[in-house]
Amino acid sequence: MVPRWRRGDWGTHLILLLGVALFAFPVYLAFVGSTHDLGTVSRGEMGLLPGPRLAQNYAQAWSTGSGERIRGAPVRQMMRNSLIMALTISTGKIAISLLSAFAVVFFQFPLRMFFFWMIFVTLMLPVEVRIIPTFKVVSDLGLINTFPGLTVPLVASATATLIFRQFFLTVPDELVDAAKVDGAGPMRFFWSVLLPLSSTTIAALFVILFIYGWNQYLWPLLVTTSQGMETVVIGITKMIGTGEALVDWPIIMATALLAMLPPVAVVIVMQRWFVKGLTETEK
Repeated sequence: MVPRWRRGDWGTHLILLLGVALFAFPVYLAFVGSTHDLGTVSRGEMGLLPGPRLAQNYAQAWSTGSGERIRGAPVRQMMRNSLIMALTISTGKIAISLLSAFAVVFFQFPLRMFFFWMIFVTLMLPVEVRIIPTFKVVSDLGLINTFPGLTVPLVASATATLIFRQFFLTVPDELVDAAKVDGAGPMRFFWSVLLPLSSTTIAALFVILFIYGWNQYLWPLLVTTSQGMETVVIGITKMIGTGEALVDWPIIMATALLAMLPPVAVVIVMQRWFVKGLTETEK
């Protein structure tokens, strides 16, 4: 049997390789810049090969976050904050959306569809629109510079609720009736039947929501005023500053590359489930 790559169009593969190279080249340049000293990068003399300061720059960024011209927070601390935020937002959104979609689809109660459409309408109200009243509530509750204040306002998700609702509607009535005959209550049906069936959808949403939480910028910028609560995205922005003065680009590039590792790791580890959750049509 001829391998798939031999049967395919070489032109298509060439275009894909060129596209990968086009997107990967800036990342490689950032890696090369992170291995040189500040003077070499500032003068534009770094070339295309890694320099001699790879270990030193990455150790410095990881442990102190400071360079010759910047005084930042350690990358390990900022990445811990970002990781807590991303995991809390992704797992919280999935948990709440699963339960809300389960209630809307499998229970009959007054104003059921009204509440669903109210959830759906919030799709038109992103964080940027409701950020001022949300910040006022968080401030009044004393949650500034806390993980609850950083994560709770971003936990609710109308998109995930809609996706789970559409999936639950495809569950055959016979499966529900069989669970009732076996004596399964609502929560037993939820844990033993619906959750296993939803595993690929949960995995796909987890990848998307984790990256969404990791890359948050505006909300952490408002609710974190202490350096100890900064996320890695906020830390990189503050390292760059206004651009009016010479900044420590090797440390900034090392920080940016370290900040890419967790999202890339999540995508690589969950790639199979992610693709299956997006493409699978037969449930």
